[in-house]
Amino acid sequence: MAVKDRDRFSTATRIRLIGEQTAARVYRSQTKRQARRSRLTGRAALLALVVCSLIVALAYPMRQYVSQRADIADLQQEKSETRQRVEQLRDMKARWQDDAYAEQQVRARLHYVMPGETGYIVIDPGAAEQPRADRGSAARPWYANVWDGVDKSDAAER
Repeated sequence: MAVKDRDRFSTATRIRLIGEQTAARVYRSQTKRQARRSRLTGRAALLALVVCSLIVALAYPMRQYVSQRADIADLQQEKSETRQRVEQLRDMKARWQDDAYAEQQVRARLHYVMPGETGYIVIDPGAAEQPRADRGSAARPWYANVWDGVDKSDAAER
């Protein structure tokens, strides 16, 4: 027994005992750390960083691509509308080449009559009865009419 007691207090035994205790503590802390450790590894973090940088790098070109496609669609729509307008103008030009259509339009728009015909213009009787509100403005100087217009527009804003 004396040998066991002597071994218990020897320096080598104490150092071995301290090492074992330290190793046990380290092992316990490592197992706790592994249990708490997240699933995000270094590789996963690097992959996430690469994906985010690709998204950021491609965001502007994709926006440009989408806006240019929208511009192209708008220009194609404008092109088709312009073609329709050109077709309408060609049809109108062809109609004006016909003498009968030109004569009809001159009679309707300019009130021309052929020799020997009598032209009549029918006036709507309701339109003739409507008096103009500012018939008295012709007797006044022009600057008074301008000033009245300014006063009326100022009153309309209020």
